[in-house]
Amino acid sequence: MKDIITPSITRLHDLLDYDARKFTNAEIQLKNSLPGWINTANSVKLKEVLLKYKDYVDEHIEKLDEFFIAEEINSLSTKNRVMHALIEEMGEKLNNCTDKEVKDACLLAGIQDINHFKISSYGTAAAFAKTLNMEKAADIFHGAEVNEKQIDERLSQLAKFEVNKKARSPISLPE
Repeated sequence: MKDIITPSITRLHDLLDYDARKFTNAEIQLKNSLPGWINTANSVKLKEVLLKYKDYVDEHIEKLDEFFIAEEINSLSTKNRVMHALIEEMGEKLNNCTDKEVKDACLLAGIQDINHFKISSYGTAAAFAKTLNMEKAADIFHGAEVNEKQIDERLSQLAKFEVNKKARSPISLPE
């Protein structure tokens, strides 16, 4: 996707709008990648968490559209190179994993990388919106941050109690 020419960022409000455009692209990239990752997951619980995450991503896209309407911003997104790189890195790692339990650990860790990036991004946007007295926007971004933290907690518990333990000593069956 080609970057859109955007006006100069001269105010905090401009920066918030610019970042929101990037969020949309990030969420769309993630939405397009999640179905393949869900199919790749071996763990039923990991699949369930990723399905819930897909629901959150859909919700984030919808809420971002509300933000754009309120801000009277053309909702065309700006390419999010960080998300693109994280998704590419995930694909490279997954292609190199030959054991299904190790692949689940790889997938979970990659999703958490993405998740941590989004927690930081949405948290910063919420702080910007709050500073600008944009309460509805602050609520949208804070809500997305909370969703990301919930998924992160689920993934951490799943890693600790199932996925990483299985990956530590995978059972390799002869082909």
